[in-house]
Amino acid sequence: MRVEPLPGVPAATVDTDGERLLAVADYHAGIEAGLRYEGVELQSAAAARRERLLVCLDRARADRLVVVGDLGHAIGDPFDDERGELETLFGALDIPVTLVKGNHDGGLESVLTDFDADIEVTPGHGTRIGSVGFAHGHTWPAPDVLESNVVCVGHEHPVVRLEDSVGGTQKERAWLRGSLVADPFAEQFGQPLDDAPDIVVFPAFNDRSGGTWVNVDGQEFLAPFLPEGLADAEAFLLDGTRLGAYQQV
Repeated sequence: MRVEPLPGVPAATVDTDGERLLAVADYHAGIEAGLRYEGVELQSAAAARRERLLVCLDRARADRLVVVGDLGHAIGDPFDDERGELETLFGALDIPVTLVKGNHDGGLESVLTDFDADIEVTPGHGTRIGSVGFAHGHTWPAPDVLESNVVCVGHEHPVVRLEDSVGGTQKERAWLRGSLVADPFAEQFGQPLDDAPDIVVFPAFNDRSGGTWVNVDGQEFLAPFLPEGLADAEAFLLDGTRLGAYQQV
């Protein structure tokens, strides 16, 4: 079992249960339509997102695509632009897809059934594939998911603020990886959690979806089990640079 980020992109290969998976989180198809509704006009990047994902799948030689929540962007019924983007995306895919439902995917199932594609949709509390668990992160992962060796979550869109020697700053998407702290989960479910797994928090695949500044004081995590459920977590940039403990970056 391995969860290995692909260098340079917010995607990871996962080898488990005899399959090679490509896992991404927070694709947010149709995000430009949602931003337009909020008064922000941006040209659609649907084609660029799709091509980036197809390149990742080719690099990974994946047998299956796993979307760790928020494949779509609209909270309720998808906008027409989102439907169109998803239809074109699934028309370009030639492998099975597992969607772990996120908080933005509530209205997607009826849309996905219209596509001629092999799509499995799992509950929002997550699923296991072999020894790896997947949950979007907007709600507590199911106890069965926590019995995995490693749990992959999205939702958080982690980013770090980097400062240079002359005071300039930049924002970079980041991976977080550490050990899961058992106590919050044992309290939530009323039962002990033995052999707590590792946990990997995925950066958002969509570069327009914002993020949680994990190394800036006063920023709050979105997941109900973070940061209390994450111990000894380190941050890594998309290019693989190891930044160390995320709070100290």
